Amino acid sequence: MSGEQLTVRGLRVTFDGFTAVDGVDLDIHPGDLRFLIGPNGAGKTTLVDAVTGLVKATGSVRFGDQDLLGRPVHKIARMGIGRTFQTATVFDRLTVLQNLDIAAGAGRGPWTMLRPRKNIPEPVAKALETTGLTHLRDRLAGTLAHGQKQWLEIGMLLVQDVRLLLLDEPVAGMSHDEREATGTLLQHISADRTVVVIEHDMDFMRSYARSVSVLHAGKVLSEGTVAEVQADTRVQEVYLGRTTQPDPAPATAVAVAEEA
Repeated sequence: MSGEQLTVRGLRVTFDGFTAVDGVDLDIHPGDLRFLIGPNGAGKTTLVDAVTGLVKATGSVRFGDQDLLGRPVHKIARMGIGRTFQTATVFDRLTVLQNLDIAAGAGRGPWTMLRPRKNIPEPVAKALETTGLTHLRDRLAGTLAHGQKQWLEIGMLLVQDVRLLLLDEPVAGMSHDEREATGTLLQHISADRTVVVIEHDMDFMRSYARSVSVLHAGKVLSEGTVAEVQADTRVQEVYLGRTTQPDPAPATAVAVAEEA
């Protein structure tokens, strides 16, 4: 797949003398479905905040041939980089369709937004179909189920033609069926976009990650496939608090990591 690579080198974020992200290097290739895992305080969300311009950082972050550090949030967004937060940020008093219209910048004023419409722009119609929300397009966003709100927020990124999606715990609080639907959605959209997921749900990670980066104390501890990361003795040692140990079940090491 062609597209821009996210290249992070020596990324460091410090708050009042505390280093939250400590010299992180990452290469996230176009079309990857990369999961960032690690215990609370590992630096996952701060890393994404730095990439999207929400916190100041040093080092280098490049998307394709463009530097990101030092740019304002809105300019980074215009470069095709979008993110979601742990709590969905949608306009509850507007319909699903109106939320997508606003995100798409369709040029409709506030009064015309309230009128019924006959024609829906192709990007909006495609986002409705991709997220499975077509039948709910006239529903107020505030009445959607938890999972549906998350899908709407992802749809709002899709209509902006975002090429790099950074999702912060997208399945937190979801039912089993919602998690499965979300995994299928992420697989679908990563066919022609790059998706980075901060996640604590290890079953979800094992089912859908194409690659994994484990963060610990602001550093990248391990990277690779799910199997490679789970078998990494560094992950086992740090998260199980042992320097040697007798071959635990690979899934157990990472499961314990998330409970640390």
